[in-house]
Amino acid sequence: MPVFLFVIPLLLLGVPWWALVVGGEDWPAAGVAAGSAAFALAYLALPALMTLGHGPRQRDGAARAGDLLLGVAWVLFTWSMLGLVTEVVLTVAGVPDPLRSRILAAAVVVVVAVLVAYGIFEARRVPRVKRVEVRLAGLGPALDGLRLAVLTDTHYGPIDRSRWSARVVEVVNGLGADLVVHTGDLADGSVSRRDTQVAPLGDVRAEHGRYYITGNHEYYSGAPGWVERMRELGWQPLINSHRVIERGGDRLVLAGIDDPTGLGHTLGGAGGGGPDLSAALAGAERELPVVLLAHQPSQVPQAEAAGVDLQISGHTHGGQIWPFHYLVLTEQPALAGLSRHGERTQLYTSRGTGFWGPPLRIFAPSEITLLTLRPEARPSA
Repeated sequence: MPVFLFVIPLLLLGVPWWALVVGGEDWPAAGVAAGSAAFALAYLALPALMTLGHGPRQRDGAARAGDLLLGVAWVLFTWSMLGLVTEVVLTVAGVPDPLRSRILAAAVVVVVAVLVAYGIFEARRVPRVKRVEVRLAGLGPALDGLRLAVLTDTHYGPIDRSRWSARVVEVVNGLGADLVVHTGDLADGSVSRRDTQVAPLGDVRAEHGRYYITGNHEYYSGAPGWVERMRELGWQPLINSHRVIERGGDRLVLAGIDDPTGLGHTLGGAGGGGPDLSAALAGAERELPVVLLAHQPSQVPQAEAAGVDLQISGHTHGGQIWPFHYLVLTEQPALAGLSRHGERTQLYTSRGTGFWGPPLRIFAPSEITLLTLRPEARPSA
């Protein structure tokens, strides 16, 4: 915690301070003082706001300010680093200081301002629909064209997004999906604090049902309460369990597993306590195609070993704020989109419907996904 509260902010804000204020720009003394004071204030404010907003007091106003400041600091840090690299190139090219440093400082400020504005717009808008066709071996002809809408990582939190939530539901209902799933990280906060934002999900329509699994953030926010609340809203929790989806005599297995964060916890009568794929598939006819809901892409090795045909995940947010993408890939086997793992198993990783923490999305747009299932094409003779 001390590293997160003090060391990381020092790095995130110290590099931009050096690159923009005192590196080589030779600003007037008043400008250096003002710039240094602004960065010092930000350094003091960031841990205070994050503690007040996300600590025991859970002050939403402080959380909103702290999250935004964290996002801006990350973008400043990234582009200041790129500015310092560019300065080396310009130095070799013979561009003198302080002109060189001043030009780069101005360029960094302009780029950061544009990207932050763009990132806020991208995060707050209703996600675009991403349509993906997935071919599954053994899918019966009556299930050909089955449409499965995916929501994930809505992260209802300190920013009241009740209207946004209702608009997302309108988009989902307009897709006419046969199934709708939510693959976890529903909200940040308890049911009593976030229910007005989640409640519109009760209006989602799907002929063959609405299904929900837990993500890691449910376990920071009272997972049993959220599982029960989703059940009250008409969603079926799939916590280490499965349902059989049937249409026209053809069937597939839709299974769901708990998030690894649930290890050592309990969801009461809902099961849980960590992922248990064997329990999720117990009693399922193994010749049927299996679609698995698992919050984290890193759970795909177990899916591959169990012969799952398609795993649907979220968690990565597609990186959310570039270049965080590359850090995500050190922990997860996929960032976004459809990928194959082994001979049989495919993984679809959504970039997420909402956002977590900083209200920014930069080069990682949110999505509502519509997966259309098709039988795997047979090779021609």
